[in-house]
Amino acid sequence: MTTGGAPRAGAAGRLLGPVLPAALLTGLLTAGCGASGNAGASGTPTPSPPPSTTAPEELCTRIVAHWSRQVLDSATYGDYQSMGLSNGQYEILRTVVDAARAAKKHQGADAADELIDREAAEGCADRYRSGDPTEGPWR
Repeated sequence: MTTGGAPRAGAAGRLLGPVLPAALLTGLLTAGCGASGNAGASGTPTPSPPPSTTAPEELCTRIVAHWSRQVLDSATYGDYQSMGLSNGQYEILRTVVDAARAAKKHQGADAADELIDREAAEGCADRYRSGDPTEGPWR
C-alpha cells in the first residue's frame, strides 16, 4: 500500500481520458442548442420568415442598369451571355445605352445616369408585364 505522493496515471487516468472530452462535447452541444436566436420569450422557437423573392422585372432592371453603366463609356457592348443577360434583356440594354450616350453627350453624365435607371425600369417592366417571356429559354 502506498501513502501520499502523486497519483499514478493508472486506472483512473485511463477512465477519465475518454470520458472527459465526451462530457465536454455533450455539454457544449446541449448549451448550443438552447442558444438559438429564434427563441421567443417563452423559450419556444419562433418561425423564420420565408425567404424573400425579387420580381423578374426588378432583377432585369438591376442587371440592365448595371451593365448599361459598364458599357456606356466603352466602344463595344460585349457578349450578352457573359453579362448574364437574356437576348431580350440585351436588346433593352442596347436601347438604354444608345439613349444614355446621346444624353451624356448633350446633357452630361448625371442626365445619362438618370436616363439609365428610368429606361431600364421601363424596358424591363414592358418585357415582364404579362409574366415571364415565353419566346424560348434564350429570350
